[in-house]
Order: sequence, then structure tokens, then C-alpha cells
Amino acid sequence: MKKDEINKLRESTVDEINSRISETENQLYKLKHQLHIGQLKNFSVIKAKRREISILKTLIGEKNARRTGEERAKKSNQG
Repeated sequence: MKKDEINKLRESTVDEINSRISETENQLYKLKHQLHIGQLKNFSVIKAKRREISILKTLIGEKNARRTGEERAKKSNQG
């Protein structure tokens, strides 16, 4: 996953990222199945899909942390 693609995903919503995660997990499942039956030739694809899933989950964590920080800032300004 390239940096410009990651930057585009930073602008998308959590729901869009979650749908991308489920698609990637489905692809990973199919790749693992191909590995077990001996059809998969390029093993590095599995590692790349796992890395993509972790990047997407990290983006969701960043969004949640940012939202939590903004909520705390609002509460401290009010109180």
C-alpha cells in the first residue's frame, strides 16, 4: 500500500475503512485456502494482505484517538 493511497484513506470514513478491511480479510482467506491446496505460487501476497489489514486498523485507531481528543478538548473548554 503506497503512501498516497494511505493518505486518501485517512480522509475516508470509518465505515468505508471497515468495509475495506472485510474485503481484504476475505481476499486473505481465499489466498490461505489456495496456499493449503497448493495453488498459490507467490507467498508474499499473504504478507502484503496482512500488512494492509494492519494499516487499515491503525487508521481506525488514529481516527478514534483524534475523536476522543477532540471530545476531551470540548469538555475541558466547557468546564
